[in-house]
Amino acid sequence: MDSIPVYSVDRLMVQTRKLAADYRQATGQPLPVTAEIANYDAARLLDLELLQPPPGGYDAVGRTGRREGLRYQIKGRAIFDESKGGQRIGQLKLEQDWDAVLLVLLDEEYQPFAIHEADRHELEEALADSARNKRGAMSVARFRIISRLVWTREEGVIEDEIWEHPGQG
Repeated sequence: MDSIPVYSVDRLMVQTRKLAADYRQATGQPLPVTAEIANYDAARLLDLELLQPPPGGYDAVGRTGRREGLRYQIKGRAIFDESKGGQRIGQLKLEQDWDAVLLVLLDEEYQPFAIHEADRHELEEALADSARNKRGAMSVARFRIISRLVWTREEGVIEDEIWEHPGQG
């Protein structure tokens, strides 16, 4: 009987990051793995529970601290050249239930370097001003302005005692 190798998700993510970076370097095209890597990193770094399959509208729920019980959409974007603007995050699911959005920014090696968080109310206000925005489309730059930086590669989790989600505190 053949033995089936068992791989840890951590090891597979290391390999996925390497493959995606090598593929982009060889072809100039990204592999469509950013969303899975972003979900994995957000859950690991911010203590979230990923929901499989996602119930619709959100990808994870906070387990502890100020995030406990909050429902998160997780978006990821690999930033290959910060001088190039115009990058957009995936469409926000405004018609569904969720509390906040996390944007995981990845470098050219598909390693996280920053995570930004914005609550639903802030995003809805920001999206109310145009037809395109009403469909849930937003640039990475705009999201970074609206949101709070909650994790960096250098500092780890950034705790800001002043910030509270609606309904908490």
